[in-house]
Amino acid sequence: MTTEERGAIEAFAREIRIHTIRSIGTLGVGHIGGAMSIVEVLAVLYSKHLRHDPANTAWRERDRLVLSKGHAGPALYATLALRGFFPLDWLLTLNQGGTRLPSHCDRTKTPGVDMTTGSLGQGLSAACGIAYGNRIDGLDSYTYAIIGDGESDEGQNWEAAMFAAHNKLDHLIAFTDYNKMQIDGYTRDILDLGDIEGKWRGFGWKVLRVEGHNVEALDAAISLAKTSKEQPVMIIMDTIKGKGCSFAEGNLGNHNMNVTKEQMEEALAALAGDSREGK
Repeated sequence: MTTEERGAIEAFAREIRIHTIRSIGTLGVGHIGGAMSIVEVLAVLYSKHLRHDPANTAWRERDRLVLSKGHAGPALYATLALRGFFPLDWLLTLNQGGTRLPSHCDRTKTPGVDMTTGSLGQGLSAACGIAYGNRIDGLDSYTYAIIGDGESDEGQNWEAAMFAAHNKLDHLIAFTDYNKMQIDGYTRDILDLGDIEGKWRGFGWKVLRVEGHNVEALDAAISLAKTSKEQPVMIIMDTIKGKGCSFAEGNLGNHNMNVTKEQMEEALAALAGDSREGK
C-alpha cells in the first residue's frame, strides 16, 4: 500500500465515522460501539477489495458482504452512501418511520445490502450458502462476512465453520470483530472464547490476526487471504469497541446507548480536529 493509498483509506474511514455518529446522534440512540469497531475493515474492503457497482446493485459478478452483526448497520450505511449507493441525506433518517435504513441490515430496503442480518449467529451460515452458490454458478466472486465476538457464543457459527471447511470454500473470507465486549459485559466474563485462533484452525480454517484499526495490516491480510486454496479464511481483528468516538470509546455500556446532541457535536469536533492534524 502506498502512502497515498493509506492516506485516502484513512480519510475514508474518518468520513464513515463522522456520518455514522451523525446518523445515530440525530436519532438519539443506537449501536455506536460495534459500528465504530468495524469502520477500518469497511473502508479497506470498499476501497480496494470488494467488487461493487453502485449503479448496478444486482451485478451478478459482484462480491458480497454479509454483516452478521447487523446492529452495526449504521457503519455499513455510511460506507454505502459515501460510495454512491444512495444519497447521503438518507443517513439522517436512520431507524425512523418510512426509512430505507432500519436499525439492523435489511436487503429488501437498502441498496447495496446483500443479506438481511441481526439475528446473531446466523450470518456466517448465510455467507456459506452464498459462497457455495457462487461456486455452483461458476462465479469467481468473493463472499466476505463480519461476525462479532459476542455472537461467536452461538453454536450455529461453528456448524457453519465445519460446513465451510468441509466444502473447501476458499472464496469465503470472514472477519471476527474481536473488540472483547458484548451487550452484557466483557466477553471473557460472559463466555470466554479462549484460544480463538486455535478454535478456528481446529475447525479447518486458515487463520490470520491483525490490528483491526490498521488499514495497511487489514489490506495485507485480505490480500493474503485471497491466495488461500481449498480453505476458508478467518481474519481475527483486534479492535476497540467505540473506537474514535469520544463519548463511546472505553465505555462498557456503548453497545446500544443514548446519544445527546452535545455528545454528538463533541465527537464530530474531535474527528474534525484529527483531520486537521493529519491523524
